[in-house]
Amino acid sequence: MEYFRWNVDPVLLNLGPLQLYWYGLLFVGSFVVGSWILKLIYLRENKDPEVLESLFVYIIIGAAVGARLVHCFFYDPSYYLAHPMKIFAVWEGGLASHGGVMGVLLATWLFARKEKESFTWLLSRLAIPAALSGAAIRIGNFMNSEIVGQPTDVPWAIVFERIDNLPRHPSQLYESVAYLLIFVFLLLVYRSVKPAFATKILPALWFITIFTVRFFLEFVKTKQAAYNVDQTFTTGQWLSVPFIVLGVVWLVWAFISEKKA
Repeated sequence: MEYFRWNVDPVLLNLGPLQLYWYGLLFVGSFVVGSWILKLIYLRENKDPEVLESLFVYIIIGAAVGARLVHCFFYDPSYYLAHPMKIFAVWEGGLASHGGVMGVLLATWLFARKEKESFTWLLSRLAIPAALSGAAIRIGNFMNSEIVGQPTDVPWAIVFERIDNLPRHPSQLYESVAYLLIFVFLLLVYRSVKPAFATKILPALWFITIFTVRFFLEFVKTKQAAYNVDQTFTTGQWLSVPFIVLGVVWLVWAFISEKKA
Protein backbone atom coordinates (compact mmCIF):
# COMPACT_ATOMS: atom_id res chain seq x y z
CA MET A 1 0.00 0.00 0.00
CA GLU A 2 1.22 3.51 -0.83
CA TYR A 3 0.95 5.67 2.26
CA PHE A 4 0.83 9.44 2.53
CA ARG A 5 4.34 10.79 3.10
CA TRP A 6 4.98 13.81 5.33
CA ASN A 7 8.16 15.86 5.17
CA VAL A 8 7.18 19.49 5.76
CA ASP A 9 9.88 21.86 7.01
CA PRO A 10 9.05 22.83 10.64
CA VAL A 11 10.40 26.32 9.89
CA LEU A 12 7.81 28.58 8.31
CA LEU A 13 10.05 31.60 7.69
CA ASN A 14 13.75 32.38 7.92
CA LEU A 15 14.23 35.99 8.98
CA GLY A 16 17.99 36.38 8.96
CA PRO A 17 19.27 34.85 12.20
CA LEU A 18 15.68 34.33 13.41
CA GLN A 19 13.39 31.49 12.46
CA LEU A 20 9.62 31.34 12.72
CA TYR A 21 8.40 27.81 13.40
CA TRP A 22 4.94 26.49 12.60
CA TYR A 23 4.74 25.26 16.20
CA GLY A 24 5.45 28.71 17.63
CA LEU A 25 2.95 30.36 15.31
CA LEU A 26 0.22 27.87 16.24
CA PHE A 27 1.09 28.07 19.96
CA VAL A 28 0.91 31.86 20.13
CA GLY A 29 -1.92 32.07 17.59
CA SER A 30 -4.07 29.75 19.68
CA PHE A 31 -3.63 32.07 22.66
CA VAL A 32 -4.60 35.08 20.54
CA VAL A 33 -7.78 33.33 19.36
CA GLY A 34 -8.43 32.13 22.90
CA SER A 35 -8.14 35.70 24.17
CA TRP A 36 -10.73 36.80 21.61
CA ILE A 37 -13.12 34.02 22.67
CA LEU A 38 -12.65 34.89 26.32
CA LYS A 39 -13.30 38.57 25.54
CA LEU A 40 -16.67 37.61 24.04
CA ILE A 41 -17.46 35.60 27.18
CA TYR A 42 -16.50 38.56 29.40
CA LEU A 43 -18.74 40.90 27.42
CA ARG A 44 -21.59 38.36 27.48
CA GLU A 45 -21.41 38.24 31.28
CA ASN A 46 -20.93 42.01 31.73
CA LYS A 47 -17.33 41.79 32.91
CA ASP A 48 -14.47 44.12 32.03
CA PRO A 49 -12.29 42.47 29.32
CA GLU A 50 -9.44 44.94 29.93
CA VAL A 51 -7.86 42.50 32.40
CA LEU A 52 -7.41 39.83 29.73
CA GLU A 53 -4.10 41.18 28.45
CA SER A 54 -2.58 40.74 31.91
CA LEU A 55 -4.28 37.36 32.36
CA PHE A 56 -2.77 35.91 29.20
CA VAL A 57 0.72 37.03 30.22
CA TYR A 58 0.24 34.98 33.38
CA ILE A 59 -1.09 32.01 31.41
CA ILE A 60 1.63 31.98 28.73
CA ILE A 61 4.38 32.13 31.35
CA GLY A 62 2.68 29.50 33.51
CA ALA A 63 2.10 27.17 30.56
CA ALA A 64 5.66 27.46 29.25
CA VAL A 65 7.39 27.06 32.62
CA GLY A 66 5.14 24.23 33.78
CA ALA A 67 5.40 22.34 30.49
CA ARG A 68 9.19 22.60 30.47
CA LEU A 69 9.71 21.53 34.09
CA VAL A 70 7.42 18.50 33.85
CA HIS A 71 9.10 17.41 30.63
CA CYS A 72 12.52 17.63 32.27
CA PHE A 73 11.71 15.97 35.58
CA PHE A 74 9.07 13.42 34.55
CA TYR A 75 10.10 12.37 31.05
CA ASP A 76 13.90 12.36 31.24
CA PRO A 77 14.97 13.21 34.82
CA SER A 78 18.33 11.44 34.75
CA TYR A 79 19.53 13.52 31.80
CA TYR A 80 18.40 16.87 33.16
CA LEU A 81 19.63 16.19 36.68
CA ALA A 82 23.03 15.42 35.16
CA HIS A 83 22.85 18.51 32.88
CA PRO A 84 20.79 21.08 34.83
CA MET A 85 21.64 23.96 32.50
CA LYS A 86 19.87 22.08 29.69
CA ILE A 87 16.59 22.77 31.49
CA PHE A 88 16.80 26.28 30.06
CA ALA A 89 17.50 25.07 26.50
CA VAL A 90 13.87 25.24 25.42
CA TRP A 91 14.90 25.73 21.77
CA GLU A 92 16.03 22.10 21.76
CA GLY A 93 12.42 21.01 22.32
CA GLY A 94 10.66 19.32 25.19
CA LEU A 95 7.33 20.57 26.56
CA ALA A 96 4.86 18.38 28.45
CA SER A 97 1.16 19.20 28.17
CA HIS A 98 0.43 17.96 31.69
CA GLY A 99 2.97 20.43 33.02
CA GLY A 100 1.41 23.15 30.92
CA VAL A 101 -1.94 22.45 32.57
CA MET A 102 -0.36 22.57 36.04
CA GLY A 103 1.34 25.86 35.18
CA VAL A 104 -1.89 27.38 33.87
CA LEU A 105 -3.78 26.29 37.00
CA LEU A 106 -1.21 28.00 39.22
CA ALA A 107 -1.07 31.10 37.02
CA THR A 108 -4.86 31.36 36.99
CA TRP A 109 -5.02 31.05 40.77
CA LEU A 110 -2.37 33.76 41.20
CA PHE A 111 -4.16 36.06 38.79
CA ALA A 112 -7.57 35.48 40.40
CA ARG A 113 -6.07 36.19 43.81
CA LYS A 114 -4.43 39.41 42.56
CA GLU A 115 -7.58 40.66 40.82
CA LYS A 116 -9.93 39.40 43.57
CA GLU A 117 -11.78 37.30 41.00
CA SER A 118 -13.42 33.91 41.52
CA PHE A 119 -10.88 31.22 40.65
CA THR A 120 -13.54 28.68 39.68
CA TRP A 121 -15.41 31.21 37.53
CA LEU A 122 -12.23 32.11 35.69
CA LEU A 123 -11.09 28.50 35.33
CA SER A 124 -14.47 27.43 33.94
CA ARG A 125 -14.36 30.09 31.23
CA LEU A 126 -10.74 29.37 30.37
CA ALA A 127 -11.61 25.71 29.81
CA ILE A 128 -13.34 26.57 26.53
CA PRO A 129 -10.44 28.24 24.66
CA ALA A 130 -7.95 25.91 26.37
CA ALA A 131 -9.37 22.95 24.44
CA LEU A 132 -8.95 24.90 21.19
CA SER A 133 -5.35 25.73 22.11
CA GLY A 134 -4.67 22.04 22.68
CA ALA A 135 -5.94 21.28 19.17
CA ALA A 136 -3.69 23.95 17.63
CA ILE A 137 -0.61 22.82 19.55
CA ARG A 138 -1.02 19.24 18.35
CA ILE A 139 -1.12 20.54 14.76
CA GLY A 140 2.19 22.22 15.63
CA ASN A 141 3.54 18.84 16.74
CA PHE A 142 2.38 17.41 13.42
CA MET A 143 4.24 20.13 11.53
CA ASN A 144 7.35 19.25 13.56
CA SER A 145 6.94 15.51 12.86
CA GLU A 146 7.08 14.87 16.61
CA ILE A 147 4.99 12.85 19.09
CA VAL A 148 4.42 10.40 16.26
CA GLY A 149 2.27 7.29 16.51
CA GLN A 150 3.36 3.68 16.53
CA PRO A 151 3.86 1.78 13.27
CA THR A 152 0.61 0.53 11.74
CA ASP A 153 -0.90 -0.67 8.47
CA VAL A 154 -4.19 1.26 8.68
CA PRO A 155 -5.08 2.95 5.35
CA TRP A 156 -4.73 6.46 6.81
CA ALA A 157 -1.24 5.84 8.21
CA ILE A 158 1.41 8.47 7.47
CA VAL A 159 5.11 8.07 6.80
CA PHE A 160 6.97 10.76 8.72
CA GLU A 161 10.06 10.95 6.55
CA ARG A 162 11.94 13.04 9.11
CA ILE A 163 11.65 10.08 11.50
CA ASP A 164 11.87 6.94 9.34
CA ASN A 165 10.11 5.17 6.48
CA LEU A 166 7.52 3.32 8.57
CA PRO A 167 3.81 4.06 8.20
CA ARG A 168 2.56 5.34 11.58
CA HIS A 169 -0.59 6.46 13.32
CA PRO A 170 -0.99 10.26 12.91
CA SER A 171 -1.55 10.50 16.65
CA GLN A 172 -1.14 14.28 16.65
CA LEU A 173 -4.10 14.59 14.29
CA TYR A 174 -6.20 12.18 16.35
CA GLU A 175 -5.59 14.30 19.41
CA SER A 176 -6.15 17.60 17.62
CA VAL A 177 -9.53 16.49 16.23
CA ALA A 178 -10.56 15.16 19.66
CA TYR A 179 -9.68 18.47 21.34
CA LEU A 180 -11.54 20.41 18.67
CA LEU A 181 -14.67 18.33 19.34
CA ILE A 182 -14.23 18.91 23.09
CA PHE A 183 -14.01 22.66 22.41
CA VAL A 184 -17.36 22.54 20.58
CA PHE A 185 -18.88 20.38 23.33
CA LEU A 186 -17.78 22.75 26.12
CA LEU A 187 -19.01 25.77 24.19
CA LEU A 188 -22.42 24.14 23.72
CA VAL A 189 -22.62 23.28 27.43
CA TYR A 190 -21.66 26.85 28.36
CA ARG A 191 -24.42 28.27 26.18
CA SER A 192 -27.02 25.72 27.35
CA VAL A 193 -26.80 25.99 31.15
CA LYS A 194 -27.08 28.80 33.66
CA PRO A 195 -23.82 30.74 34.27
CA ALA A 196 -23.63 29.59 37.90
CA PHE A 197 -23.88 25.94 36.89
CA ALA A 198 -21.38 26.47 34.07
CA THR A 199 -18.91 27.68 36.71
CA LYS A 200 -19.32 24.42 38.59
CA ILE A 201 -19.39 21.95 35.72
CA LEU A 202 -17.06 23.16 32.94
CA PRO A 203 -13.72 22.52 34.70
CA ALA A 204 -14.85 18.98 35.58
CA LEU A 205 -15.90 18.25 32.01
CA TRP A 206 -12.60 19.64 30.72
CA PHE A 207 -10.47 17.48 33.01
CA ILE A 208 -12.46 14.32 32.26
CA THR A 209 -12.67 14.70 28.48
CA ILE A 210 -9.19 16.04 27.77
CA PHE A 211 -7.31 13.55 29.91
CA THR A 212 -9.46 10.55 29.00
CA VAL A 213 -8.60 11.26 25.36
CA ARG A 214 -4.97 11.66 26.31
CA PHE A 215 -4.96 8.38 28.28
CA PHE A 216 -6.35 6.25 25.45
CA LEU A 217 -4.38 7.88 22.64
CA GLU A 218 -1.17 7.08 24.49
CA PHE A 219 -1.71 3.47 23.38
CA VAL A 220 -1.01 4.42 19.76
CA LYS A 221 1.81 6.90 20.45
CA THR A 222 5.49 6.12 20.61
CA LYS A 223 6.53 6.30 24.25
CA GLN A 224 8.08 9.65 25.09
CA ALA A 225 9.80 9.06 28.43
CA ALA A 226 13.31 7.66 28.36
CA TYR A 227 12.65 5.14 31.16
CA ASN A 228 9.20 3.61 30.53
CA VAL A 229 9.67 1.73 27.27
CA ASP A 230 8.94 -1.64 28.92
CA GLN A 231 6.13 -0.44 31.19
CA THR A 232 2.45 -1.17 30.57
CA PHE A 233 1.41 2.46 30.96
CA THR A 234 3.28 5.51 29.77
CA THR A 235 4.28 8.54 31.81
CA GLY A 236 1.57 10.48 30.01
CA GLN A 237 -1.05 7.97 31.14
CA TRP A 238 0.09 8.00 34.75
CA LEU A 239 0.03 11.80 34.75
CA SER A 240 -3.49 11.78 33.24
CA VAL A 241 -5.05 9.61 35.93
CA PRO A 242 -5.03 12.24 38.76
CA PHE A 243 -6.67 14.79 36.45
CA ILE A 244 -9.41 12.32 35.46
CA VAL A 245 -10.07 11.50 39.13
CA LEU A 246 -10.15 15.23 39.94
CA GLY A 247 -12.65 15.77 37.14
CA VAL A 248 -14.94 12.97 38.30
CA VAL A 249 -14.89 14.18 41.93
CA TRP A 250 -15.51 17.75 40.75
CA LEU A 251 -18.44 16.62 38.56
CA VAL A 252 -20.08 14.74 41.43
CA TRP A 253 -19.67 17.79 43.66
CA ALA A 254 -21.15 20.05 40.95
CA PHE A 255 -24.34 18.01 40.62
CA ILE A 256 -24.74 17.52 44.39
CA SER A 257 -24.29 21.24 45.11
CA GLU A 258 -26.60 22.18 42.24
CA LYS A 259 -29.29 19.83 43.56
CA LYS A 260 -29.02 21.38 47.03
CA ALA A 261 -29.19 24.86 45.55
